[in-house]
Amino acid sequence: MNGQRPGDIRNFALVGHATSGKTMLAEAMLMCSDTIHRMGSIAQGSTVSDYHVGEQQRHISLHGTPLNCEWQGRRFNFIDTPGYLDFSSEAINALNVADFALVVINASNGIGVGTEMMWDYASTYGIPKIIVLNGLDKEKVDFDLLLAEIRARFGNKIFPMQVPMDPGPGFHQVLDVLRSEVVSYAADRTGKYKEEPAAGAWKEKVSVLHQELVEHIAESDNALLEKFFAEGGLADEVMRTGIHPAVQQQVFVPLLCTSGETNVGVARLMDFIAKYGSSPDDRQTVGAKSADNDQPCLVKLDGAEPVAYVFKTLTDPLSGDLSFFRVYSGSIHTGMELYNSDRRVGERIGQLYRLNGKLRTQVESLNAGDIGAAVKLKDTHTGNTLCDVKHGVVLPKVSYPTPYTQAALKLNAPGDEEKLAAGLAALHEEDPAFTYHTDPEIHQFIIAAQGELHLEVLFERLKRRYRVDVSLEQPKIRYRETIKGKAEARYRHKKQTGGAGQFAEVWLRVESGARDSGLNFSQSLSGQDVDRIFVPSVEKGVKSVSQEGIHAGFRVTDVKVDFYGGKMHPVDSKDIAFQIAGYFAFREAFQNARPCLLEPIHELEIRLPEEFVGRVVGDLSSRRGRILGMDVNGRLQVIKAQVPAAQLYHYGTALRSLTGGRGIHSEKFSHYEELAPDQEKKLVDEYQKARAAGTAGHNHNH
Repeated sequence: MNGQRPGDIRNFALVGHATSGKTMLAEAMLMCSDTIHRMGSIAQGSTVSDYHVGEQQRHISLHGTPLNCEWQGRRFNFIDTPGYLDFSSEAINALNVADFALVVINASNGIGVGTEMMWDYASTYGIPKIIVLNGLDKEKVDFDLLLAEIRARFGNKIFPMQVPMDPGPGFHQVLDVLRSEVVSYAADRTGKYKEEPAAGAWKEKVSVLHQELVEHIAESDNALLEKFFAEGGLADEVMRTGIHPAVQQQVFVPLLCTSGETNVGVARLMDFIAKYGSSPDDRQTVGAKSADNDQPCLVKLDGAEPVAYVFKTLTDPLSGDLSFFRVYSGSIHTGMELYNSDRRVGERIGQLYRLNGKLRTQVESLNAGDIGAAVKLKDTHTGNTLCDVKHGVVLPKVSYPTPYTQAALKLNAPGDEEKLAAGLAALHEEDPAFTYHTDPEIHQFIIAAQGELHLEVLFERLKRRYRVDVSLEQPKIRYRETIKGKAEARYRHKKQTGGAGQFAEVWLRVESGARDSGLNFSQSLSGQDVDRIFVPSVEKGVKSVSQEGIHAGFRVTDVKVDFYGGKMHPVDSKDIAFQIAGYFAFREAFQNARPCLLEPIHELEIRLPEEFVGRVVGDLSSRRGRILGMDVNGRLQVIKAQVPAAQLYHYGTALRSLTGGRGIHSEKFSHYEELAPDQEKKLVDEYQKARAAGTAGHNHNH
């Protein structure tokens, strides 16, 4: 089955909230298709998909892991993705190359924020969704209630293609709506089943659902609708030809029922995917840009030239580096020369593989629509396009949620700067969902990730893989210094020690400026006491002190400075003398003008289910937060608030624990506000102590 037709391929991503059972569902699919002969377990770290060290230690998925199997003459390429929001980038990458999303919802926990986020991303990429209600073998499962909840959230077009007949422990029977059959699964996790016609009340239930389904399908196709009214219904075969297009247009969203851990319902889910799931044929073209002139162009599934998109890079010290890609056009084979249109370099394709976790099957070539991996490309990274050098195109990149969880990286072994930079650059090529930069103001190296767990994992990889000894600390807060009053100062700088002397006298006035107006320097000199040539020197002195800080070591802002007079010496006055005099005159005037500190305030937008609003609002007020307003978006409440930046370290983690993992937030800098006197005093005292000890400057911890 190597030279598949695109119509026989099913590329999909298993997505959904954390712990909805995606990894075990994937394991059950591999079991049904005889790809594996025993189901692994998450507790023992023996599943095919969670094979990385970090995943086995934590018992959760951290990577989007490509898997594949054959079912009813179709090639399934599916990606098991992490449900933790910290690693949502992995799921976003997978959805970007999938033809449909298999949205897994846990029957015990219902819809999570992760479910909603993935639903929205699938809609953004324009791919259909199929829902799997998983874990129906758990205590206290109410199918009708769950279906109502899912419809309330995602609309009435959600339609159950299956109904669980005995949900709860021992669950093994599913009503198949299309075939009006009862499907009973074996209890030994083999996924084997037997079928019999539905009878009694179940038969009545099926006929009601049948009618609903026919209406959904008829909606997507006028010819079918006419046929439906003319004949008072639709024959089964006609219905089937209608299901695929109806799912493509999402006129209805099919819902199927499984228990991944016990392998119940999985075989018929796979049948449904094989028959009705989207194939690459459903998206004949994808939009791209020409590599030469940035003009929009189309990449066609039946195009002659090869085009592939690299959706993940894995650096693995044991098995070497892999680039995972999807072929959008043409075919790619071992030994081929391709062009990386992002990095503008040629790449020679080495061995090609299909992957099942860490198991690799070597293949000679991969055709349009297929997904696979190439070993060790020298300069190709996540998000790059590989194509024919004469037909250069660039496929669109993925955008990730803004990373809000920040930490400062501190090197424990000075001199490791280069190792750190190389390690971070390599990690970023593999995982573009985090960012890093040196902050010139607070003199710290800041890394921003999608959450605390994401930070922790990046941090472990840095240590384990790149042998960089770092620790994480809290980023310093960018406080500011300003004044509330007016003052003036006259400062004389005089130096007479053999040779050329230095002389300058500077008179300055300072007063507070408008909020966020920065530092305004002007001069109002009259007469000939000071040559105008020295104005820039004084300004330089003032600027240099305002960068260092006076009151507590922070940048000075919102101050008007007027250089209104002074004295000079015909020989000893020079640039450096006026810089020094300006520096000290400004320090003195500033200290006499009622200095105070400002703190940065961030604006938060928090989305969460209604039942957690009280808790979250209470927590915000304990963080000195101000609620700006509340809004409703679907079934979620949206809280807008302003909170001091100093109170937001790892806020995402706090929010998740307050909301059982169901709240998410975004934040941005809003403005500066005066800091309360007691907090100001603490920072000023710390600074004075550090100055006295000679450790001041920018390294004092705030």
